Amino acid sequence: MDWGGSPDILRVLCRGLDPAVFDVSLIIGKTGHASAKTRVFLEEFKGKVTVIKQLKRDISPFDDIAAFIKLYRIFRETGFDVVHTHTAKAGALARLAAFLAGVPVIIHTPHGHNFYGYFNAFFSGLIRTIEKLLSRFTDKIMVLTELEKSDHIKYRVANRDKLVLINQGLDLSGFEPDSKDSISARENLGISGNCLVAGFVGRLEPVKGPQYFIKAAKKILEEREDVRFILTGEGSLRRELEDDVSSWGLRERIVFLGWQENVPGVMSAMDMLVLPSLNEAVGIVLIEAQSLGIPVIASDVGGIPEVVKDGQTGLLVRPADPDALAKAMLKLLDDPALRRAMSGSASAWCRGRFTADAMLDKVTRMYKEVIGEKHVRL
Repeated sequence: MDWGGSPDILRVLCRGLDPAVFDVSLIIGKTGHASAKTRVFLEEFKGKVTVIKQLKRDISPFDDIAAFIKLYRIFRETGFDVVHTHTAKAGALARLAAFLAGVPVIIHTPHGHNFYGYFNAFFSGLIRTIEKLLSRFTDKIMVLTELEKSDHIKYRVANRDKLVLINQGLDLSGFEPDSKDSISARENLGISGNCLVAGFVGRLEPVKGPQYFIKAAKKILEEREDVRFILTGEGSLRRELEDDVSSWGLRERIVFLGWQENVPGVMSAMDMLVLPSLNEAVGIVLIEAQSLGIPVIASDVGGIPEVVKDGQTGLLVRPADPDALAKAMLKLLDDPALRRAMSGSASAWCRGRFTADAMLDKVTRMYKEVIGEKHVRL
């Protein structure tokens, strides 16, 4: 439940599924960097949460075996009608454990786009092979984008009839556009009202592309002084990126904020949000920013083109190209009328498509249909 996209979906599902129909339990690994919303949720839901400390993101053979055994025992003892797994690693262990424990209905949501682009050719092929094997005892795979669906079919990971496309649904309370919030956010960050702000929100890891963000920022700051760049998040690249910015003499104009509890508050200070990912299943921060009425600039990769309407709610650029990124940012920086037009379009677009209620309705239908097909008695 560390900060990211999957906890957002899990919070919506656990809180929103009809308690008269579904008795929901949550099994998670140890959480080290939960958002404020997730911490509140875990406290509220603690009577229904089981923590398996060996269940981790990274591959660790001894921990993985221990987590698998614990999952198997829980599934055998509890007798769940449905096990819905989330993310690749936990999804692999839990689906196998659920199958061996005799769970009637097994559903999986990948929350990622790792058939290619994340790893080298060998590991990408291995992942596809593992997912293909796991899909044999998975009743439905809930994908969040058309790209995910087409890639599952293209690489023969799963048959079309196993795939259910359900758009990401978010609790967007707190992500309403408000000019007063923008002024307050800038004051909190010590940014002059005359400055324009471009921001990055995400893990400071190579796949998220913060290295291209600061390179593009450097190019822009060579031309103009009225722009500030902020990076929100932590990760393995932080020290290296900060060293680069220091060597350029730009520490006061490219600012690292680290983890922030109030992400909407930070976003509200931005004139644009930039996400130069090399691969991205959805890009939750893009939905959140657009809901706030903030135009976005993002890489034309993964599921992003299904979240950002290029030229209407934001701009899409080639990945790993700081020149293209700088050009797109300058286009918005130089054109306040375009920013205003994109702001209104972005908020309307996301609030009409990526809602929690719509996702809950579709997930409920999916559960009921599979339960009916498997003749599970509720």
